[in-house]
Amino acid sequence: MRIHVSFIDRVGITQEVLALLGARHLNLDAVEMVPPNVYIDAPTLSPDVLEELHDALFNVHGVQSVKVVDILPGQRRHLQLDALLAAMSDPVLALDSAGHVLLANPALIALCGQDPEGRSVGELFGDPQLLDALIEQGFHLPLREVTLNGQTLLLDATPITNAGALLTLYQANRIGERLSALHHDHAEGFDALLGDSPPIRTLKARALRVAALDAPLLIHGETGTGKELVARACHAISSRHNAPFLALNCAALPENLAESELFGYAPGAFTGAQRGGKPGLMELANQGTVFLDEIGEMSPYLQAKLLRFLSDGSFRRVGGDREVKVNVRILSATHRDLEKMVAEGSFREDLFYRLNVLNLEVPPLRERGQDILMLARAFMRQACTQIQRPLCRLAPGTYPALLGNRWPGNVRQLQNVIFRAAAICESSLVDIGDLDIAGTSVARQSDGEVASLEQAVENFERGLLEKLYATYPSTRQLASRLQTSHTAIAHRLRKYGIPGKETLP
Repeated sequence: MRIHVSFIDRVGITQEVLALLGARHLNLDAVEMVPPNVYIDAPTLSPDVLEELHDALFNVHGVQSVKVVDILPGQRRHLQLDALLAAMSDPVLALDSAGHVLLANPALIALCGQDPEGRSVGELFGDPQLLDALIEQGFHLPLREVTLNGQTLLLDATPITNAGALLTLYQANRIGERLSALHHDHAEGFDALLGDSPPIRTLKARALRVAALDAPLLIHGETGTGKELVARACHAISSRHNAPFLALNCAALPENLAESELFGYAPGAFTGAQRGGKPGLMELANQGTVFLDEIGEMSPYLQAKLLRFLSDGSFRRVGGDREVKVNVRILSATHRDLEKMVAEGSFREDLFYRLNVLNLEVPPLRERGQDILMLARAFMRQACTQIQRPLCRLAPGTYPALLGNRWPGNVRQLQNVIFRAAAICESSLVDIGDLDIAGTSVARQSDGEVASLEQAVENFERGLLEKLYATYPSTRQLASRLQTSHTAIAHRLRKYGIPGKETLP
């Protein structure tokens, strides 16, 4: 039985309470003092004996209450700690100030094959320099690679003031999961791809089919169309969605840096290399997805190394001699014509066919006319939230300029235009003068000098309607293209005399 005795704190009261139990020859397995309380674990204490002891305890000056409890506070904390350590999937161990193991969780014991309590950390990892480095740097080390029982892991050391350290071991893809989470888009799957135009519906339908197939995917599209967004969406609905998604822009780094980022490097691979080496994206994304953007910019040497990886899933780190094998799906993207590059000899033909098992074409914004206003409104909400200003809205006078622009920079350009407008607009209504594209768009449609903003908008509307009517020769078709009512289009066509003297439908 376990009891909790509370009292008014005074010198000697605990000894008097314990003396009463000792006089009855009761074994005490544990006693915990938390003044003004004492917790006692007495296995041979029965309810009858406790009833007889009750009056004697209250005769001790200062005793206020006696209660039966199910567990002592220290025992509860110990059970909670055991449960916490058991719930941790990553191996964890605690060290004392000399670098000896005090405590290990079940995951680490399973990895070692035995409880390493009492062993030196240098002995445990077979690396005496690790113990020296931990002690010299106060148990604060940058993430570094270690080997335990033949398995390569990343070690993270957290100092405990005047008491040693807590060491946590991670598989490389666990770090990859954290890196992936830092770049995670809140929209899941294809919800992130805004738009309902026929080209975007076609893209989503095809992407839904290919995303589930565990094979390389090549995404083609102009700059700024959202190729990485498509790649992330494909990963999010694939069987690998719980594993990391990591991206590398092949045009952003020189060959040697791109190679080490992608494949990692071995200890001492080059001057300034991190001690213990460093895993690359392929290892960090194990069981997940690696997205290679601007694959057309990859050097011939890296093309050859990537081709070999795609053949059997294995590679060697920079400066290393050990074969590393991982399970990663490769998604790649480019705005360049890879088939033309193959014909010119600047891109490997065998690599092209390895990457182009599945493919998607992301349409340019100019082919998604009815999505432009939807995207602009969404970007306006995002921009206002980002710069912490009241929500703005686009004036109807901006619609012709937004719809008529060619958008060479595609969705990214539209997003930047809307952000700038939200940042500089002084009112809650963003008008045509707040858009960077407004002046040039209207000027292209104007014949001569513009007397007023109204005249500029009318000139632009007339030119836009004349141009589109050739492709959409009815009020209903044109209204659908411009995402407005067929009555409004009919009114404007009559206003501008389009199409000439012919009778309107």
